[in-house]
Amino acid sequence: MWVGENESAKFWASVLNGMKNRGVEDTFIAYTDNLAGFSSAIEAVFPRAEIQNCIIHQLRNSDKYVSYKDLKPLTADLKAVYTARRRIFGS
Repeated sequence: MWVGENESAKFWASVLNGMKNRGVEDTFIAYTDNLAGFSSAIEAVFPRAEIQNCIIHQLRNSDKYVSYKDLKPLTADLKAVYTARRRIFGS
């Protein structure tokens, strides 16, 4: 467990470098909750990693842009999008 004064890119880089020093060679996908500095630290330490935001956090972030009366229909619409089967276009 790591403890720091803040969650800056420098802090996250030290965490990720610590993992790398203990044997983690690469990371292919990193899911984040969009913490400040975390994505840039991942890019610096594991440059081949694909960084994605957590779906739950994406949904929560969407909620703050709509009125309360529209929240339930929006949530239902977004659920349909995020639970849809993957479709590859052009195949």
